[in-house]
Amino acid sequence: MAIYIIIGILVILVIWGVSIYNNLVSLKNNRENAFADIDVQLKQRHDLIPQLLGAVKGYMEHERGTLESVTQARQKAINATGINEKIEAERELTSALQGLNVQVEAYPDLKASQNFMHLQKEIADIENKLAAVRRYFNSATKELNIAIQKFPNNIFAGMFGFTTQPMFDLGAAGRERMDVAPEIKF
Repeated sequence: MAIYIIIGILVILVIWGVSIYNNLVSLKNNRENAFADIDVQLKQRHDLIPQLLGAVKGYMEHERGTLESVTQARQKAINATGINEKIEAERELTSALQGLNVQVEAYPDLKASQNFMHLQKEIADIENKLAAVRRYFNSATKELNIAIQKFPNNIFAGMFGFTTQPMFDLGAAGRERMDVAPEIKF
C-alpha cells in the first residue's frame, strides 16, 4: 500500500514539474513572438533610414559625422542576431537618430522639404508602432521574469536554464533625455 502512495506522490510531482516547465516554455515563446512583432517594425524603420539620409545629405553635407553615425548604427542594428543584441543595437540607433533630429533643426529649408516631411512622418508613425509593440514585449518579458523568479518555479527554471531577460527600454541616455523638459520656440 505504501508503494502506491509513493508512486502516486511521484506521479503528482512529475505532472506538477511538467506543468511548471510547460508554462515557462509558453512564456518564453510568447516573449519571442512579441519580439518578432518588434522586428517587423524595426525592418521598416531600417528601410526608411537610407531614404531619410538621402533627403538630408544634400542639406547637411558638412555634417558628415552625424550621417555616418546613423549609418553605422543602422548597420549594427541590421547585423544584430540575438534579442538582447538587437535591443542594445536599437538603443544606439535611436540615439543616433535623435542626434540627427537635433542637427536638422539648424536647416529650415530641409524642414520645409516635402520629401523630408513625408519621411519624418513615416518614421514618426513607425516609432509610435514600435512603442506599442515594445510595451507588449516588455509585458511578455515581465510575465516570464515573474514566473522564473517565483517559488517553486525558480527551482525548475534554474534546472532547465531559464533566466530572467532584459526589458526593451530606452537605456540610460534615453531616460536622461526624457527627464529634460521640451524646449518650446515661437
